[in-house]
Amino acid sequence: MTLRNLSLGILSIALMLFGAWAQAADIYGVRVWRAPDHTRVVFDLKSPVTYQFSEASNPDRLIIDFKRSKLSANLSSLALANTPISAVRSSGQANGDVRVVFDLRAKVSTKVFALKAGSGQADRVVVDLYDQTQPQNQTSQIAPATQPAPAQAATQQTVNTQPAVQEISGKSNIMIAVDAGHGGEDPGAIGPNKVREKDITMAISKELVALINKEPGFSARLTRTGDYFVPLKKRRDIARQMKADLFVSIHADAFTRPQARGASVFALSRTGATSETARFLAQRENEADLIGGVGNISLDDKDEVLAGVLVDLSMTATLNSSLQVGAHVLRSMGGMAHLHKKHVEQAGFMVLKSPDVPSILVETGFISNPEESRKLATPAYRNQMARAVFNGIKQHFLQAPPAGTLLASRIQSGQIKGIERTHTIVSGDTLSGIAARYGVSTHSIARTNNMKDTQVRLGQTLKIPAH
Repeated sequence: MTLRNLSLGILSIALMLFGAWAQAADIYGVRVWRAPDHTRVVFDLKSPVTYQFSEASNPDRLIIDFKRSKLSANLSSLALANTPISAVRSSGQANGDVRVVFDLRAKVSTKVFALKAGSGQADRVVVDLYDQTQPQNQTSQIAPATQPAPAQAATQQTVNTQPAVQEISGKSNIMIAVDAGHGGEDPGAIGPNKVREKDITMAISKELVALINKEPGFSARLTRTGDYFVPLKKRRDIARQMKADLFVSIHADAFTRPQARGASVFALSRTGATSETARFLAQRENEADLIGGVGNISLDDKDEVLAGVLVDLSMTATLNSSLQVGAHVLRSMGGMAHLHKKHVEQAGFMVLKSPDVPSILVETGFISNPEESRKLATPAYRNQMARAVFNGIKQHFLQAPPAGTLLASRIQSGQIKGIERTHTIVSGDTLSGIAARYGVSTHSIARTNNMKDTQVRLGQTLKIPAH
């Protein structure tokens, strides 16, 4: 081999090595989110990466080797308080890999998976650490892992998010599950001045819970108490575990056109969306699970489609209640905000598919609209919005208090005055079915409404007589 050939060979190898380094995956961000039962660590990537995961003991630690990668993110400022992680450190390997080591102070079970870029998110590697024992200094309500932007500072206000009284003299309070949309690495929609939907929804939800818990006969709890990701199905399950009488999911979404504006209320549609906007928003919200890594990674929920069909078949009575409370909330919101539509819309929101808990989704405005985004970023407007939603909820339950509750007892005894009950006819309603639901006779409904027969019309509003 001549000296010239040797030089060319060395140059070729050098160029190959330089090219491999130049194409190395860049880990440009690392974020930590704390939930009540687990900790999530997210690695943000500029391109997909191959990785290997292992565990070691004495001391306990988790090790991830990112193949042919470089780490430009800062690991020293991660929010590790109240997590099972004591430290995160990294080192470059001779073969061009990056090794990241998690030092642990508590036992965990671990799930590591990759998520492809999509829905406005970059490629990511996600590490979920599920608690086996409570981490040191763990509190019952987890604070957000990151500091909010100035416009969202109100989310840190101390409010009463736990019901003061669960049961009085054998009568239960009406339980409301309040769901702050999005959270954690899923920010939701982003408005002008980088206003994030997840911050707006948490601020309004906390205000709403505080208002409900001040009202005798009512109790409310949050489905998520901090800035962390909760799958859509789990949000429904949390409401059912609370034995909620109503599930209210708070959102502030975006549309393709900044001119779109107005508050809306949605109930579940068993067949199809009632408008192009409803269809678009439902698709956006249902994609939240893809952002958080649910459904496209694990096979645990492989029967979700079948489960969804079975759920939809059992939803008639629950959907009727959802439409009724939604109508009250929409009317109340119309007193302080522009309405996108003057009727309750319906779409296939996954978070609303609870078979036995009436559920509504409240869009407090379009965060993509500059004017509404500015309003939603102010504490005063958020308080107004929360109060309007609460007044609608209260009006509904004064009209139709659940049996066995303190409110029903107080109305029956004359301590407080109820509101005349009405029922708006939806697809599938029959007079006999309505009568059975409200515990009255078909004859009394017909007489109260001056009906000549038992036929009902879609959209017709009937007065429901007292028992």
